[in-house]
Amino acid sequence: MTHIATIRKNAREDLRVTLDEFRGHHLLNLRVWFEADDNEQRPGKQGVAIRLDLLPHLRQALSEAEHEARKLGLLNKGEAS
Repeated sequence: MTHIATIRKNAREDLRVTLDEFRGHHLLNLRVWFEADDNEQRPGKQGVAIRLDLLPHLRQALSEAEHEARKLGLLNKGEAS
């Protein structure tokens, strides 16, 4: 597993972006990790793993979503880009 980024979702959860391999397939994994009762971080069931060849399509879709959110006033110009 190659860790790419951790994005704080809320007080108890993070979204972790990793590159993984599963059964010989290279994947982009977006998984919610949570703080367990013992204060350890654990991966949750929420998330998605996609083949790396789909990454350009995901990036384009996220770019379009950001553009539309800004157009609708849901995301201010100064917020994360």
